[in-house]
Amino acid sequence: MGTLGILISLALLMYLAYRGINVLILAPLLALLALLFAGDVGLLLPTYTQVFMKAMGGYVIQFFPLFLLGALFGKLMDDSGSARAIAHGIVAKVGSERAILAIVLACGILTYGGVSLFVVAFAVYPIGAALFREAGIPKRLIPGAIALGSFTFTMTALPGTPAIQNAIPNPFFGTDAFAAPGLGVIAGLIMFGLGTWWLTAQSRKLMAAGEGYGEHRDDPVSEERRDIPGFWLALLPIFVVIALNFLMAKQILPAVDTSYLAKPEYGGLQDAKSLIGIWSIIVALSAAIVLLIALHWKRWMDLKKSVNDGAFGSMLPILNTAAEVGYGTVIASLAGFVVIRDLVLGVSSNPLISEAVAVNILAGITGSASGGMSIALKTLGEQYLTMANAAGISPELLHRVAAMASGCMDTLPHNGAVISLLAICKLTHRESYKFIFVNTVAFPLVALAVVITLGTLFGSF
Repeated sequence: MGTLGILISLALLMYLAYRGINVLILAPLLALLALLFAGDVGLLLPTYTQVFMKAMGGYVIQFFPLFLLGALFGKLMDDSGSARAIAHGIVAKVGSERAILAIVLACGILTYGGVSLFVVAFAVYPIGAALFREAGIPKRLIPGAIALGSFTFTMTALPGTPAIQNAIPNPFFGTDAFAAPGLGVIAGLIMFGLGTWWLTAQSRKLMAAGEGYGEHRDDPVSEERRDIPGFWLALLPIFVVIALNFLMAKQILPAVDTSYLAKPEYGGLQDAKSLIGIWSIIVALSAAIVLLIALHWKRWMDLKKSVNDGAFGSMLPILNTAAEVGYGTVIASLAGFVVIRDLVLGVSSNPLISEAVAVNILAGITGSASGGMSIALKTLGEQYLTMANAAGISPELLHRVAAMASGCMDTLPHNGAVISLLAICKLTHRESYKFIFVNTVAFPLVALAVVITLGTLFGSF
């Protein structure tokens, strides 16, 4: 009954999230529903306050700075006109005749530099709509192009990306954002290459069949700002994020004396390996934010509002993900979870395959890359690290596989980012989801399989 309750709870989480009910409400209720099936009625309140809320709070403590700084940086890039300047600059350099490639590259550069995918979608969509209309490319391909540039290679594969999905494995495996760089680049090229090729082929096929951009009365009216910065000036904060993240993770922080961490007030840690990855991103984003404000000091229309909106914009994403972690912690505490855990661990003796399956399943169920990976690593991360050490597998490889696996099944139809992207583009699942699915689920799974194969054969590189 306990295992059945867990499965019913997971199914309801997927269905009700797709129906639009917020996970802040769903997560505790469905976790307690699974507890009822286990017959532990008397433990409802203790489980809620001592297990669910403790895990939720722990996640906020660990990752809130990254969500806050990421949202703030994205908002300032948007309000300064930098995001739009970069998108326009990419289009000018690539050429409007390569509209799909231009949109994918614009989204990729912005998200790799730390700009929120929601900010990217809002900034790039009007440009994409104008380009696609001019080229006669069907509008329903736009979400696929934006998703390819925002939800795939720059989110989980490319080394150094400050995306939260690339930071979550750090404390579990003692790694940093540049884990397994060679494999990450290979995976990124696979996703980018296959996705761009497929979208271009689809556009030619649809146009040959007589389908054009179509009539869309609700298309955005492009509002150009005369004072948007130049292309290279707009790119400078993104360069700072990437370069400073690398220097802090590989050169500066590892050389700092962190023996004070052994004191109880600092957590009693033996070393800073589990913290350096997060510290590096915090420093990089903070410096880029300060630089961004200084560079565009005369361009801000209301800096206080931009800062406040950016800060408030971080609240719901981190609370949603933290609630999912609380849910996963409750599920993992139930006796019925042992059956599911053993089933997942028994998928393969190779911890990379088992980890990929676990993260994919949970990311698909929760509709969240960060939520699914957090649940998987919190419940099984220590076992995967033990298995990997016994098999001589690098923790860096575990990191890259976990990050990439989180970005495969997460974008099923109930995913919040998918729903938001379609709403921004004013299109439906029926019209455009196929192009999102192939680029964000099918091709990332191919790249993940390649990384696991290469990692198993040659190790991490």
